[in-house]
Amino acid sequence: MMALLQVRDLTKSFPGVRALDGVDLHIAAGEVLAVVGENGAGKSTLMKIVAGVEAPDGGEILFHGRPVRFNSVREALAAGIVLIHQELNLAESLSVADNVFLGREITRGGRLGWLNRRAMTEQARALLARIGVTVPASTPVSDLPIGQRQLVEIARALGQSARLIIMDEPTSSLSQHETQTLFGVIGDLKRAGVAVLYISHRLAEVRAIADRVTVLRDGRNAGELAREQISHDAIVRLMVGRDVQQYFTRQHAAEAAHAPRFEVRGIRYAGGPAESASLAIRPGEIVGLAGLVGAGRTELAEALVGLRNVVAGEIRIDGVPIRIRSPRDALRCGLLLVPEDRRLHGLFLEESVRGNIGLPNLDRLSTAQFVRPGAETALARTWVDRLHIKTARIGQTVGLLSGGNQQKVVFGKWLARKPRVLILDEPTRGVDIGARSEIYGLIDRLAADGLAVLMISSDLEEILGISDRVLVMHEGRIAGEVPRDRLNEEAVMQLATAEGEPCDA
Repeated sequence: MMALLQVRDLTKSFPGVRALDGVDLHIAAGEVLAVVGENGAGKSTLMKIVAGVEAPDGGEILFHGRPVRFNSVREALAAGIVLIHQELNLAESLSVADNVFLGREITRGGRLGWLNRRAMTEQARALLARIGVTVPASTPVSDLPIGQRQLVEIARALGQSARLIIMDEPTSSLSQHETQTLFGVIGDLKRAGVAVLYISHRLAEVRAIADRVTVLRDGRNAGELAREQISHDAIVRLMVGRDVQQYFTRQHAAEAAHAPRFEVRGIRYAGGPAESASLAIRPGEIVGLAGLVGAGRTELAEALVGLRNVVAGEIRIDGVPIRIRSPRDALRCGLLLVPEDRRLHGLFLEESVRGNIGLPNLDRLSTAQFVRPGAETALARTWVDRLHIKTARIGQTVGLLSGGNQQKVVFGKWLARKPRVLILDEPTRGVDIGARSEIYGLIDRLAADGLAVLMISSDLEEILGISDRVLVMHEGRIAGEVPRDRLNEEAVMQLATAEGEPCDA
């Protein structure tokens, strides 16, 4: 089968880092090639070069058998190559339809070029329906949750008549249902002869849809697997050069008879559902919070930490009622949130590791309103060592770290506050398999130390692997609970889609 795209001996270096070192890759029309590897393996750099975002230092790219060198994204698009970025690339102030057609607007009126909004809206609606999105095309993107924004990115790519679509972590914010819909779209693309380069840390997805797997490690080709060779263990072995013996660590043990550490009684919040939410978490317990995208999981978490106005109900920590009117109140009470989007809400990317860890702890690092540099440095070093954050120095800019190490910095800055309750919103989003295993181990140790952990995740494998029990949300309300001894994918999805009855705790 003739290759649609060939990459030969590609090299790329950044200051102090050799991102790609002689990488080869090929993909045929109508083929799904999964490209996997740990953070820092070179996947994103390779895809950016193919899509015209970056220029290579050396090597050759052939498209339709002819050498090409794209000097811009526009040139790659003109050739039929579309990149769906992991980090969303949308104009939030514009509508969904405007984003779908951004840069290729449908116009009328000759040279005046008036926007044909009716045509754009109708075509955007059709593209959205293809991937199961029902929001009006006139909706401002800023009003959408992150999962639906990701689907808008996918809809935009589908509308560009591409011959090669690069999907970089396309399901990182999607639920199981939306993910299955996307897989159906990928099947349609294959039948239409469109090639798909698929990057994902979710190995179950890779096993489900890939025709082949190319594995990168440290900027080089680590190996390739044909369809019949694809397995979790085979991929992991090539990715990390070793076997990951225990992916989900479970050594903590919540005391069943212990009084709740964290209680939510009849909470309702502004903009939320009319039905109230209640839950309780014991010390040392990890409670998963599952549901489809748009079910209201993040909104509930934001209400609990003061980011949304609570209009009714009560929150208790260790039996004592607390009033949360702002994140500052939650911080003071030991109730902390690791947010869904670390780059937007969890980190100052241009600041150092030291500055990010120190920022929420300035009250403990200052004297007479002046930060003690020595204390800030000592705190950062403590958590860099404790969490095994891979960084050349604590003065390293956080934006230059891998996704897994960025996430550890977010954990470190909050753990330094010694929380009693920790809410984790998609804690492994965009994190590679090795770092995921480390984060699962960290969450397990936190629970073993007596923290109450509420973990929101769209990754069912993750929810099933680490939770003591799972609460499931549907359309803004808690639809039911699944205890550990009955915890399986079917039980969770029945509640998430309102097809099942709540399980008894």
